[in-house]
Amino acid sequence: MKMIIVQEQEAGQRLTKLLGSRLGGASTGFLYKMLRKKNITLNGKKADGSERLHAGDEIRIFLSEETYEKFASREPEETFPEAQLSIVYEDPQILIVNKPAGMLSQKSSPRDVSLNEYMLGYLVRSGQWKPGEQAFRPSVCSRLDRNTSGLVVCGKTMPALQRMAELLRSRELKKYYLCLVSGRVEGAQRLEGWLKKDAASNRVEIFTEEQDGALPIITEFEPLRTSDRSTLLKVHLITGRPHQIRAHLASIGHPVIGDVKYGDRRGNEFYQKKYGVRRQLLHAWRMEFPAMEQPFDQLSGKSFEADLPHDFSKAMQAEMGICRI
Repeated sequence: MKMIIVQEQEAGQRLTKLLGSRLGGASTGFLYKMLRKKNITLNGKKADGSERLHAGDEIRIFLSEETYEKFASREPEETFPEAQLSIVYEDPQILIVNKPAGMLSQKSSPRDVSLNEYMLGYLVRSGQWKPGEQAFRPSVCSRLDRNTSGLVVCGKTMPALQRMAELLRSRELKKYYLCLVSGRVEGAQRLEGWLKKDAASNRVEIFTEEQDGALPIITEFEPLRTSDRSTLLKVHLITGRPHQIRAHLASIGHPVIGDVKYGDRRGNEFYQKKYGVRRQLLHAWRMEFPAMEQPFDQLSGKSFEADLPHDFSKAMQAEMGICRI
């Protein structure tokens, strides 16, 4: 008989999912058969596999040693890259990281190395997660474009991933960005429109009226400081569509400085020569959490900010006369 004690990181998933990860060589039909025959039990009782697991639950598997070993997953030991993460906040549930520009949030191809792999490496080396011993895999919850810097939230447990997903979907987790844009922007604005993505070119198009295949978007912003040729904007991202801020601002004639996809080529060349700007000056600056229940009460009503990277601060100081907000 084998006994599995459900860890906090594994809580929240269905029994069949955990069994599938532990007995990867067994078919789904075999697992259901073992559940019906009570060869697999949950907390000493018969289970049907749909039960949501809690930390401390006991799963007993009454199979011979030979059968168990036959079906048990045997994956090669994983290794994870190491990086000096800029951790803004950490508790037993989540990790908030200030992602540098140039780093992917998650892989786009098998060969990529992203923040997700660096985060897993950090959890392994700090003894918070052991690949192969736990069915649950921590993950990045929110994403930023490769060349956008700033705050990314990561879930260290299954309940955390589920709760963060709910907050992002309901827009209860408020996200604010800083960006330098071309031209003078006068007064706060709320932009509404429609965004349609072309997956082949990885570009989006903005429309003022509804279009087939387009999704509604809302972007709010206010100028914090202006110069003769640029404006520092604080942007509140209401909806979170791909490239939303960059494309939406470009559509009204105020592209983000350094943005090679939606920006102004001549303007970008000017800022590259003058300040060395080689990517879009867009930074996920602040997150504000709503009132939260346990086990997330440590986050209740809290806000977190990420320091600006050097290239952004350098250009902002030269253009606006300030180096921090």
